[in-house]
Amino acid sequence: MKTVMTRALGVLAAAAILVSGARPVAAEAPAKPLPGDPAPAKTVRDFGAIGDGRADDTAAIERAVAAGGAVRIVRGVYRITQPIVVALDKLGPVSFVGDGTGRIVMAGPAPALRLVGTHQGTADPASVKPGVWQRERTPMVDGLEIVGGHPEAGGIEADGTMQLTVTRTVIRNVVHAIHFVRRNRNAIIANCHLYENRGVGIFFDDVNQHQTNVTGCHISYNAGGGVVSRGGDVRNVHLTGCDIEANMAPDAPPTANVLVDCAGGTAGTAGTAEIAITGCTIQHSDNCPQSANIRYLGSDTKDRRWGHLTITGNVLSDVQWNIDLRKARGVTIVGNTFWMGFAGDLRAEDCSNVVVGANNFDRNPAYAYGRSLQAKGGVVFRNCRDCSLVGLHLSGVQGTAAGLILEKCRRMLVANATILDCENAGLLADQLADSRVTGCLIRSDLARTKPWVAIKVVGGEGNVIEDKP
Repeated sequence: MKTVMTRALGVLAAAAILVSGARPVAAEAPAKPLPGDPAPAKTVRDFGAIGDGRADDTAAIERAVAAGGAVRIVRGVYRITQPIVVALDKLGPVSFVGDGTGRIVMAGPAPALRLVGTHQGTADPASVKPGVWQRERTPMVDGLEIVGGHPEAGGIEADGTMQLTVTRTVIRNVVHAIHFVRRNRNAIIANCHLYENRGVGIFFDDVNQHQTNVTGCHISYNAGGGVVSRGGDVRNVHLTGCDIEANMAPDAPPTANVLVDCAGGTAGTAGTAEIAITGCTIQHSDNCPQSANIRYLGSDTKDRRWGHLTITGNVLSDVQWNIDLRKARGVTIVGNTFWMGFAGDLRAEDCSNVVVGANNFDRNPAYAYGRSLQAKGGVVFRNCRDCSLVGLHLSGVQGTAAGLILEKCRRMLVANATILDCENAGLLADQLADSRVTGCLIRSDLARTKPWVAIKVVGGEGNVIEDKP
């Protein structure tokens, strides 16, 4: 019976083909290349790479680089023992391209990729030599994973590059993930994971570098800091839409998730300025010494107090200090959410021209658990001048002299602030001079066993405190 039905179905199918006029479709043969068609793109395997994670593929990848153009890293684990050095002026435009399935394991004491250019100009097109445009512009790394296989392995090192672009790349278990040295211009780092490295996620190492955009990246668990600039002459750094977490370790020297240290260095005395940190989550870890989410340390040069720093629209939590500013000038802090600053939320020392707008400094009951109960919170300005604090919301500060402390400051404006339920006092003006406090709501409804005051004044002169009881 089954055989009869099968034959009947076959007859019906044939009849349907005859009625419709259609013909059975045969499988198409692969199209043959036509004269003039480009040859199939070569990969590192075409140059002898094995990709099994055991063979040394250094020489094979070097041959692929020497061939010029795109170095295609296909699926596999490519172990190298020496840095892949790309001399852009000799090789012409080079890119390392993958689709996320290829891994480079650096089994030697050096960066996996060392990109070297000769650009000595600025970002001004007129300063870029023709040879740089022709042979060195826009080295790219895209779609790769770079993993350390040696205690001193590194990720990507850039020296003398113009328009370096690193995208969709994972770098982990190395010393520094992306390391800028000497001089670079116009770098873009986007959609990358710089994760669990022994050094810094993105390191501006005593470098002369302007125009760097970092966007949409995960920069986490790097023991030496997330984004760090030390010394040098660095301008125009933009961190946008990133998750920057736990970039410090209890047994490592103090650092921060975002650390700018202008002191020292040999590439110039200007330090780092013109920075925008916007729309990021920046947090962890409070158990690390002197931990901070954002720390800016100006220098003691003649032109001290560099800054031009904008911090807006971020979520900041779970460190000793959420923002720590020293010797900074020209800082705007607005629209951020702060909590779990174990030593405090915001500290500014020896600063000027700092504007703190509407930010939320809160002790959220939903986060009242474990060690978070020990967080103090609060805002401290010490030895500062010419600063405005307008519209900030501050509540639940404990273990300090007041929620807002102004110590040895001059020409300060505190206006339209809300300071609620802070232990001991709402605002402490200690040796404050030539300043104004106006239009503030300062109140505590906490149960207490010792006296509490809204505004405590110790010394000072020339102040107008309109809301003082």
